[in-house]
Amino acid sequence: MSELILHHYPTSPFAEKARLLLGFKDLAWRSVQIPPVMPKPDLTALTGGYRKTPVLQIGADIYCDTALIARRLEAHQPQPALLPHSQAFAIAAFAQWADSVVFQHAVSLVFQPESIAVRFAKAPPEFVQAFVADRAKLFAGGQASRLPAEQARHQWPAFMARLQAQLEAGGGEFLFGEASLADIAMAHPLWFLRATPVTSPLVDGYPAVSAWLERVLARGHGTSQSLSSEEAITVAHEATPAPLPTEAFSDPNGFANGQAVAISAIDYGVDAVEGELLFAGVEELIVRREDPRAGVVHVHFPRLGFAIEAR
Repeated sequence: MSELILHHYPTSPFAEKARLLLGFKDLAWRSVQIPPVMPKPDLTALTGGYRKTPVLQIGADIYCDTALIARRLEAHQPQPALLPHSQAFAIAAFAQWADSVVFQHAVSLVFQPESIAVRFAKAPPEFVQAFVADRAKLFAGGQASRLPAEQARHQWPAFMARLQAQLEAGGGEFLFGEASLADIAMAHPLWFLRATPVTSPLVDGYPAVSAWLERVLARGHGTSQSLSSEEAITVAHEATPAPLPTEAFSDPNGFANGQAVAISAIDYGVDAVEGELLFAGVEELIVRREDPRAGVVHVHFPRLGFAIEAR
């Protein structure tokens, strides 16, 4: 089995989710630091254009989106379970809500002017300009809409009240009794809010939630060692992609293996990845692509939240 390689940067909330997933499983992994803004030429060599953070690499297999990364890590090491069988549906549905709705509110609150001023107080003006321009492109063309900060603040107490109620229902320690994917998916937007004193009261003002968050973050990030992006590309070039899943499934829109397709996120970061469709399953899509530097790679996407088009 090839090493787990995470392509990420420190301040990305979804990268923090992936790091917590690795810590939950107590896994060893290699850390590749990527730029927070485009261009990302070394990452593009592996993904073919997918621009969101993070990306998980296992040899010549590239996994996009943390929902799929969670499922891949669950297959890699089943225990402790991120999705306990008896509660898998409820936990997966809750995690999807946290990753979308709660995260949307967190982004709106973090990127209000008062918070931005503190967050980038020590950054060079040219970096701030580049970051703002990059994020404008990131959220262009997708279905995600920018929620006004006033509306996010208005709705936030309801989220925290529901979270506190679920903690009480789950026994107080974690959301569904034992720690699971639900806790990690809810933790990363709150971790994001805690980054500045402007937004941290939205979490720390709720003592039960703040104590729960500390328990989740205390699971840590596993054990990591640095790896350069060039070395990661060499790993992919020298590896052979893993065997394809054997799941029998007929795609509802008639896409067939061997077809030229483009796959893209539908919410934001909608840059398409083109390649040969190798597998279309209930949860996962896999395309084959070839890069002069990375060689033949298989790029994996979740079905939910992504669109597929013929090329």
